[in-house]
Amino acid sequence: MDAIPLLDVDAGDAYINRELSWLAFARRVLEIAEDNSQPLLERIKFAGIMGMIFDEFVMKRIGGLHEKVKNQPGVANLDGLKPCEELELCCDELKRQTGILSQLFVDILRPSLAGEGIFLLSYDSISEKDKNFLQRHFEESVLPILTPLAVDAAHPFPFISNLSLNLAVVITKADGRNRFVRLKVPANRKRWVALPENRGFILLEEIIANNLHLLFPRATSIATYCFRVTRGAKDNPWDRARLDDRPGEELEPGSIISMVTAELNYRKFAGIVLLEVCDSIPEELLGWLVEQLNINETQVMKIHGMLGYSVLLELKVEGRSDLRDAPHIPVHHYRLKNIHPLDSDTFFDEIKKEDILIHLPYHDFDSSVLQLLQHAAIDPKVLAIKLTIYRTSSQSPIIKALMEGLERGKQVAVLVEITARFDEAPNIAWGKQLEQGGAHVVYGVERLKTHVKLAMVVREESGGIKRYVHIGTGNYHTGTARLYGDLGIISCNQQLGEDASRLFNELTGAIVAQEYKLLFVAPHNMRERFTELIRREADNCRSGKPVGIRAKLNQLQDRDIIRELYLASQAGVPISLNVRGLCSLRAGVPGLSQTIRVYSILGRFLEHSRIYRFENAGDPIFLIGSADWMKRNLDRRMESIVPVSNPAIKAELEEILSVYERDNTFSWDMMPNGKYRRRKPAEGEEPLAAQSHFASFTR
Repeated sequence: MDAIPLLDVDAGDAYINRELSWLAFARRVLEIAEDNSQPLLERIKFAGIMGMIFDEFVMKRIGGLHEKVKNQPGVANLDGLKPCEELELCCDELKRQTGILSQLFVDILRPSLAGEGIFLLSYDSISEKDKNFLQRHFEESVLPILTPLAVDAAHPFPFISNLSLNLAVVITKADGRNRFVRLKVPANRKRWVALPENRGFILLEEIIANNLHLLFPRATSIATYCFRVTRGAKDNPWDRARLDDRPGEELEPGSIISMVTAELNYRKFAGIVLLEVCDSIPEELLGWLVEQLNINETQVMKIHGMLGYSVLLELKVEGRSDLRDAPHIPVHHYRLKNIHPLDSDTFFDEIKKEDILIHLPYHDFDSSVLQLLQHAAIDPKVLAIKLTIYRTSSQSPIIKALMEGLERGKQVAVLVEITARFDEAPNIAWGKQLEQGGAHVVYGVERLKTHVKLAMVVREESGGIKRYVHIGTGNYHTGTARLYGDLGIISCNQQLGEDASRLFNELTGAIVAQEYKLLFVAPHNMRERFTELIRREADNCRSGKPVGIRAKLNQLQDRDIIRELYLASQAGVPISLNVRGLCSLRAGVPGLSQTIRVYSILGRFLEHSRIYRFENAGDPIFLIGSADWMKRNLDRRMESIVPVSNPAIKAELEEILSVYERDNTFSWDMMPNGKYRRRKPAEGEEPLAAQSHFASFTR
């Protein structure tokens, strides 16, 4: 058989466009909402998640593409697409998926809910009794806070805030003239209004639209049409990585906080990138809106159904457990479950025996990671607690534990990353609260975003100072710990503790560590170490040694890493990549990536863990940590990856990777053309869903 000619690993068609790959991920999520084998209210939830995904994509990615079209129109991506081409393809796919979602809701999900006695009603379908009830609700709870804004010679077109729901109201006066009035649907009122005696739900905008005669009693006719705008979240003006292009420019002390605050204010007034309108709007009125908003027709999307499908996440249906997944109850880790919350000595002794792998959300976060911080706060032997916070929850028990530690005289040092997009304001608030309590608080690292997931407890024991470290893949967030699939290791390993100290000193003291002996730390040595490991597999393959690369990550986009994977594949290395979201690598292409398999796992929990495994000539190397193979993770963020030394944990990680690879229910395989195909159990094969398996067998 003739050898397959090797393809150019640098050719543009060897790479998949990042934004289109992200939309391919969204399409996989939409497939779960379409899947009639799933419980009905879970499908409703995923439809709501799709609305949230679309909003974020438009703000972050479409907004960014508009900036690129304006500022870098001729600069092509690694896939060869120019910004205008990329923008057009993304908008077309976004409109296609939005159409699928709307049709799914209108034609399938809403009727299915009605079949179960859960009615999402239109106003003209309800009884006079219910109309009277809703009129009273409107008069008492909505009308007093409405602010009609007219547009005429004395009143300019009003500012439309990001993602706000609005009514375009056209009023015909007694003299026959029309007047346009904008009404903002109040965001501080529930958008789903429940009718008495479980008779159903109706949207707030419909209640307002059908009771405007109370607001405009002299109008001879009133017509209403829903619309909303999405504004772009532009590239961050505080992007510290950009300062590397201007090495002589220094930031003033504390200036990052003021720049973040300025960006939060900017977002309120950022440029409009999308106008969504109900599909019943007259063309003349739509054209006038487009003109007033100073956009073009390509930025308009007509929606059938309702606007803002994320509101489905707010639909509260009491009971009906038969229409939901069975409740997930995490288990206490078998080595920690019998330790009393006040028995700190036993807790820390258990960690000293052997490293512990925490697998969320299957293990209980509160009795493991949170318990580490709570024991540290009350234990008189603990001298210091150090922690990175990227995102955390409101009323966080983690913050409470840190505050208690401060009250008991512990040294507490916290790095709060205040440029975690869309979590900037709460993170600033947490930082201020901790500062006022006496903690050492650092607001990120100059020039780099901090994405490290690291906690360290320093304890004085009879044998001397001991460091207890938790290093993981997820945020210290009690809410997402129940919803995200993450991994973390709790360890008293001396070398890991020393490296963790070096890393915290760099994060808080802005002094780069001379050497990290165990940790892979971006942007210092992580790219080089991953590159070395990939190349070693290729060399071992040429030498006839056992080889293979297996990885689980959220996103894969870095060109240099992809190039190394292509070269390893051309050398014959089998590579299996479990990539949840966007993936710019093209898998299974003869002569380019024939030995590479890419698949994506989705489900009720958000897959968020990162695991890397290299066969290493029969002595496998396992690593976990915070970094994906993205350029931003490797070059523009502080990230940490830890090699796993404990044989028992290596075996656990091996099993986790294997279960994911065998998933035949919630797994999608990438085809050579970049499209994805959902797996189905073969004839006679038992269905296997990785997340259900972990929920059943984690101990």
